[in-house]
Amino acid sequence: MQAWLCQHPTGPDALTWQYLPDPVPGPGQVLLAIQAASLNFPDLLMVQGKYQLKPPLPFVPGAECAGTVQALGEGVNHLRVGQPVATLCGTGGFATHVVVSAAACMPLPDRFTPVDAAAFIMTYATAYHGLIDRAALQAGETVLVLGAAGGVGTAAIQVAKAAGAYVIAAASSDLKCEACVELGADATINYSEVTPGQGLRERIKALTGGKGPDVVVDPVGGAWAEPVFRSIAWRGRYLVVGFAGGPIPSLPMNLPLLKGASVVGVFWGDFAKHEPAANTAMMQTLARWYTEGKVKPLIHQVLPMTKLLQAFDTMGSRAVMGKLVLVN
Repeated sequence: MQAWLCQHPTGPDALTWQYLPDPVPGPGQVLLAIQAASLNFPDLLMVQGKYQLKPPLPFVPGAECAGTVQALGEGVNHLRVGQPVATLCGTGGFATHVVVSAAACMPLPDRFTPVDAAAFIMTYATAYHGLIDRAALQAGETVLVLGAAGGVGTAAIQVAKAAGAYVIAAASSDLKCEACVELGADATINYSEVTPGQGLRERIKALTGGKGPDVVVDPVGGAWAEPVFRSIAWRGRYLVVGFAGGPIPSLPMNLPLLKGASVVGVFWGDFAKHEPAANTAMMQTLARWYTEGKVKPLIHQVLPMTKLLQAFDTMGSRAVMGKLVLVN
């Protein structure tokens, strides 16, 4: 097999494309021939040594991929050789083959393409877990999505619309805002046209009739968090998804009190570990929504697997709309 190997987590430039021994699945595992793998922000943090989870060195990065089952480990009887699946493997996805837990594999229905499947699990599971499970989103409520043109943001727009919400998408350019409208957003906010303070709050007030959003999806953090929370509706739910913007924001704790609002953590990975049955049901719903055309990943670009460094450069430019996908 071939794979991108991280021996020194100092950044993408330290990665090398190498031949490695062919892996063999153990009990409860399967060997996948990888057809496609997508980039997620934690992949970049991991190869920079900045992620909270630090795999033993050396490691092959790539948390999310799709492919076909090539071999079954002992005790695996719910999958078959040749079956197409997607998986969140944590590491190992930027390669030609990977051994993963059979329990972590999502069987793919007909017409689910490998490129879409590789870009599906992390962002849509996060969006659904946040909006439907953690925020208990109701039809007719208003959702504000920050970083709306990114992977989680584009998924959140579609999940919120499928649940019957009114969606406001906040992104950093007119082009990104237009892409969000094409995905179903009802209104947009261009960050470049407002300040993080009063300008943003006035725009939110105008778009919500003074009420504020019922739910905020925030995978960005940074300077936008506090003014957005100050604009949230009574009994609003602020979903803390991640900090792609860099700094982790601080929030005056009197604000949740005054708003009767909630700051809600969204960590889908641990949800899947603690509540596997609920997670399985959620993924089945999302797979059905895909076949029904309610959700579909926005793919920014598809590149050969050997172009990972170019893909990381593109991700670092903040120009990506949706997901970057590598294919074998």
